[in-house]
Amino acid sequence: MERLEVKNLNHSFGFTKILQNINFTLDKGEVLAIVGPSGGGKTTLLHLCANLLDVEEGSVTNTFLSSAFAFQEPRLLPWKNVIDNIAIGLLAKGEKKNEAVKKSQDIALRFGLDKEDFEKFPKDLSGGMKQRVSFARALVVKPSLLFLDEPFSALDIGLKKELQSILIDMISKKEISILFITHDLMEAIRLSDEMLLLKADPGHIVKKFRFDVLQNQRDDKYVYGKSAEILQDNEIINTFELELK
Repeated sequence: MERLEVKNLNHSFGFTKILQNINFTLDKGEVLAIVGPSGGGKTTLLHLCANLLDVEEGSVTNTFLSSAFAFQEPRLLPWKNVIDNIAIGLLAKGEKKNEAVKKSQDIALRFGLDKEDFEKFPKDLSGGMKQRVSFARALVVKPSLLFLDEPFSALDIGLKKELQSILIDMISKKEISILFITHDLMEAIRLSDEMLLLKADPGHIVKKFRFDVLQNQRDDKYVYGKSAEILQDNEIINTFELELK
C-alpha cells in the first residue's frame, strides 16, 4: 500500500534544533495538513518528506509511486513559455513531445488558462496565472502524492477557491494524496482529512484534528463553524499566541 510514514524525525541547522520527534502517517487517498505559525519548521518538514533535504535523525519512508511539488512561489523557467513549463515533468519521464504538449494544453485549459496564453512567457503572466501554471505543471504528471508549500497564500479569494475546487474534485475521486503546509486554519479545514498542529522552538506536533465530513460536502457554513470551534482550543490559542494581552 502506498503511504508516507515519518518516525522519530529530528532536524537541526547547525546547533539550532528545528524539528523534534515528529511522527505521522499519510495513507493513499488521504489529505494531511500541517499548520502552525511562521518560523515553526513547517517548510523544513515538508522538504524532508519530499526528499529535498537529507534526513539526519529518524526516518521518512515514502512508498508512493510518484510525487510532485507545488511551491509558494511558482518557480517557472523564464526562458520557456506556458506549455513548455507545464510539459517539463512529462518530458523528463520520457513522453513524446507531441503527447506532452497535448496533455499540457488540456490541463492548462482546465486550470483556467486560455489558448492565447499558451505561448506567453512568465514575464507576461500575472501572479495568479503563474500559479495556475505551477499547479498544472505539478498535476499533469498525475502524481500519487502532491506536496504543497502554502501555494494559496498569495492568491486572491476567487482564484484560491477555484484552485481548491479542482483539488477537492480530485480528492473526491481518490485520484491523489496530498501533504500540505499552511498557517491558514480555514484552508486546512476545507481540504484535509487530518490536521497536525506544529508548535515552534523546536517544531513538534502538539495536537491532531480529524475531519470526517467529505471535502466535497464541506460548505462555507461547515468551514466557518469548525474554524470558530477550533479557535477555542487551548493548544491552538497557545501555538498561535492568540491570547488577548
